[in-house]
Amino acid sequence: MTDTRANTLDPHDLAALAEAGTATVTTQLFKLGLRNTFLAGLRAYGRPEGRMVGEAFTLRYIPAREDIDVLDVFDDYDHPQRLAVESVGPGQILVVDSRNEGRAASAGHILMTRLLARRAAGFVTDGTLRDIAGIDELTMPVYATGAAAMTNLALHHAVDLQVPVGCAGVAVYPGDVLLGDADGVVCIPRHLVPVIAHPAREQEELEAFLQARVAAGAPLRGTYPPNEATLRAYRDTDRASAAAS
Repeated sequence: MTDTRANTLDPHDLAALAEAGTATVTTQLFKLGLRNTFLAGLRAYGRPEGRMVGEAFTLRYIPAREDIDVLDVFDDYDHPQRLAVESVGPGQILVVDSRNEGRAASAGHILMTRLLARRAAGFVTDGTLRDIAGIDELTMPVYATGAAAMTNLALHHAVDLQVPVGCAGVAVYPGDVLLGDADGVVCIPRHLVPVIAHPAREQEELEAFLQARVAAGAPLRGTYPPNEATLRAYRDTDRASAAAS
């Protein structure tokens, strides 16, 4: 397993990220030259309060083999899939590399419920899930490509915990930070969290101001992107709001 305890994440940075959307964060990462950070093709399940944000705890699947992946393997409580669930800590997100293979589920309702009880921040896979109706009622954010009834053993063999994985075409390293909202999930390299967190929140606040202006009839020219007059109006509004609070 890779040790992710070094470079402790600042709670203020995580709080700032939680106030920004994935679209904003991908733009901030794009400015730094990172173009492949959005986990495309995932759907959001569950009924969480607010956005998903937390550090990645990874699990890697390879294709199953019929003589090895039989139901009896689950009698071993240290089976890598079950061990991963029991190892995820509060505020972490279990990220499963399912190779974009959705014909068999990557996990199901019971395991998602256990993650919720362990106060995990969420679950992400580029595969499918079974018992999806129950999962969709959980108060934990869950991202997958869809639903499948078949057990994971039919096509997935769990092999590694806390190693770099590929999920939905994006490299995810243990300890990276994932942000999820209605658009999907973005992966933020851990060392860039303090670099982009507060600029992302500031961009979100500015774009909320610009959205209101466009909704009120302002043209794109001078508004989006904002010219100096629009930025001055934004700063004046921001100062007035700060004084009122």
